[in-house]
Amino acid sequence: MKSLAQIEARTPISSLPFTIGASGSYYLTQNLSVASGDAITITANQVSLDLNGFTISSTASPAAGTAVVLPAGSGSLDITIQNGHLKGGVIFSGGTYSGSGFDSGIASSPALSSNVRVSGVSVSGCQTHGINLGNTNTIVESCSVQTVGGVGIKSSVISKSTAYECGDTGIFATSTASDCQGVATGFGTGVFGDNATNCSGTSKSGIGLNATTATNSSGRTSGGSIALNAENANNCFGQSNSGAGISARTVNNCYGFSNTGRGISVEVAFNSYGVCANGGSFGINASRLANNCFGSSMAGTGLSTNIAIGCVGISTSGPPISYVNHYNMPP
Repeated sequence: MKSLAQIEARTPISSLPFTIGASGSYYLTQNLSVASGDAITITANQVSLDLNGFTISSTASPAAGTAVVLPAGSGSLDITIQNGHLKGGVIFSGGTYSGSGFDSGIASSPALSSNVRVSGVSVSGCQTHGINLGNTNTIVESCSVQTVGGVGIKSSVISKSTAYECGDTGIFATSTASDCQGVATGFGTGVFGDNATNCSGTSKSGIGLNATTATNSSGRTSGGSIALNAENANNCFGQSNSGAGISARTVNNCYGFSNTGRGISVEVAFNSYGVCANGGSFGINASRLANNCFGSSMAGTGLSTNIAIGCVGISTSGPPISYVNHYNMPP
């Protein structure tokens, strides 16, 4: 005969607040709520917390505390948090975030937390951050955040996740972001990552997507900032109201659009298309080289570059193309 501990070798959490002070596996037994402060505090290492599909909520007013906190000084290592919901009552209205609930969903000390993984967790209605992990070997996957006044999701690696209606950066990956979508309501960045693949970033006034290398990704901003900013952009799209659609060192197979600013602003452009729809700026401005590119501007220069190879420029009232040297240009 097996003992109960052998059959269910986990520790149940049936009331809050709760402190996990010993290594092991823990799980929620039902939906739980707190009236103030932190809900679950993890001070031990080698901990697995299964929310078990349930919801942790807070009625604190104004919003305060954290749903799951890995406090500074705990040296949080080897932590897994998965499968559930963290819910507050903060809303975004009139350009501000306010209401009841949690200050943050999941928060850890960036300098101390390592080897932390959060999977399958949704966070909503928090005053500050959604999921905020350390920068060393931390992973967030298949998570969603909605309506938080600060950063939506921050981790070294973020995949298959979304962060919508964030007051600061939506997706903040210090290493890699893949298959992610981030939306910032103010001057924050929609998606930030050293490497961004298959990502979409939108910002009201800031940069839509900002990365060292962006692949198969898009950025949008309705303000005067850059829609997609990268050292290298491959198969990307950027759309800005009055800033650059795409600003990069090198672009390949990209499309940049701006209403009154530069469609694409770059050093080297390959096989790319830039449009300035209504203003007097450039369709494509490539300071060094444009190869097999097309630039269009309503009143400015269609395409401007030092060396143009196989390029086309169109402008309704400005110069269609401006270059120092050209090769294999179409008639």
